[in-house]
Amino acid sequence: MAVAANPAGATSHNRSNVLQERHDLGRVVDSGHHGADLPIQDVEFVDEYDRLVDTRCARLAWCDMLDSLPRAGPDRKHLDRRLTGGCAPTTVVGTMRRVWVRGGAMTQFGKHVVHSTRDLVEEVVAGALREADLVPGDVQAVYASNAVAGLITGQECMRAQTVLRRTGLMGVPIVNVENADASGSTAFHLAWQSVAYGAHDCVVALGYEKLDHVEKARTFRAVNSGMDLNELSDIFGWEAGQERTELLELLGFSYGPDGHPLSGSETLAMVSVKNHYHGTLIPLAHYREPVTVEQVLRSRPVAGPLTRLMCAPLSDGAACAVLCSRNFKRGRRGGVRIAASVLRSGRGDDMCRPMTLDAAIAQSYEMAGVGPEDLDVAEVHDATSMAELFSCSHLGLCPLDEVDRLVADRTTWLGGAMPVNTSGGLLARGHPLGATGIAQIVEVAMQLEGRCGSRQVPAARVGLADNVGGWIGSDIGAGGTHILIA
Repeated sequence: MAVAANPAGATSHNRSNVLQERHDLGRVVDSGHHGADLPIQDVEFVDEYDRLVDTRCARLAWCDMLDSLPRAGPDRKHLDRRLTGGCAPTTVVGTMRRVWVRGGAMTQFGKHVVHSTRDLVEEVVAGALREADLVPGDVQAVYASNAVAGLITGQECMRAQTVLRRTGLMGVPIVNVENADASGSTAFHLAWQSVAYGAHDCVVALGYEKLDHVEKARTFRAVNSGMDLNELSDIFGWEAGQERTELLELLGFSYGPDGHPLSGSETLAMVSVKNHYHGTLIPLAHYREPVTVEQVLRSRPVAGPLTRLMCAPLSDGAACAVLCSRNFKRGRRGGVRIAASVLRSGRGDDMCRPMTLDAAIAQSYEMAGVGPEDLDVAEVHDATSMAELFSCSHLGLCPLDEVDRLVADRTTWLGGAMPVNTSGGLLARGHPLGATGIAQIVEVAMQLEGRCGSRQVPAARVGLADNVGGWIGSDIGAGGTHILIA
């Protein structure tokens, strides 16, 4: 696919880098000090790596082959140091274990009037374990994300234990995670850390939310708590947050580097049309009907150029992923590897610093050893149509002032060069705050395993999920970025 150059700080891994690695690796094998004791499979690995030099998969395939080598001994450590030069930080290969998503599931997103939060959680946990071919007794820890149940229902403490009590998972460590809309990706990051650093071999990352409530003002107050409430009242008045999501007011007035609005209304409408079309292809989406540009433009005005159909619905739902170490003996084989997991907070009030999304994505590319040109599919946080365009620019798909062409050229549609939000995104799949980040990862994992049916991206091998939450000062409050490789 044709994309812009890597964002600042992202790893560039071209032919010269690979050739230098091959030269260094040759010196390891030829050296009397190290080469004499190298097992035969390491020498075969060098030969295989040499054959992959001129292919797109070179920096991806060696990671998988390296996994098959012994994990201990001085020779292995030396290979780790030599091989990770341009592909990934040494710490990822040398001191952390590789982590795989073995199973994932999500419920129907939408308004669940008759189903409780516990019903949703029990359904999705059972589904994810079934896909991983595991039973509750195999799970060693749970990281459960929920953003606003305390404000909606009053269940402020012991949220996860309350909804998990009948799943068979009680007794293991259960960690309750809250990080606004980024709660899901935060829970997934913590689950990844626990396996990568060897604390556990099999963990569950769970996200759930039930936002529907007869008292709408309660829902809006809960969602608006993702901002500094003192600042919210200063800007919008003491009654702010009773009848709308005030964050949309901020997102409705976004400008490009030339001081003009980032995108025209028709471009924003086309993002919604694309995602609603993708939503027709996933049975679990909140919205499953296609829309036209005219329908989007005629829907209720929200803020600036944004209309109702350019904004994500507030949904009920749950999503779950099962993470395992490579050598975990039980359950199915296969799955997808977590090549990068990055969690950051925003810049707050320091306008001299870049927005955190740039740094998070650059760090993710470096950690995974890939760049934007390697991505086959991405799920981004399209709380609004405008937010999707911002994310695509930060991913390095094109400069910010050229995002209109991504939609006009159908680059980000299914069938385009770089499909974005094949699940329908937040705009159509829906946005249950605590579940969104994990639902994104479930979609990417399914794409990389070729299990998405009519919305499948052909030969997808590398996927990215980017989930953000809240707004503090001049930036998002939190953001989690993950890269998965088949």
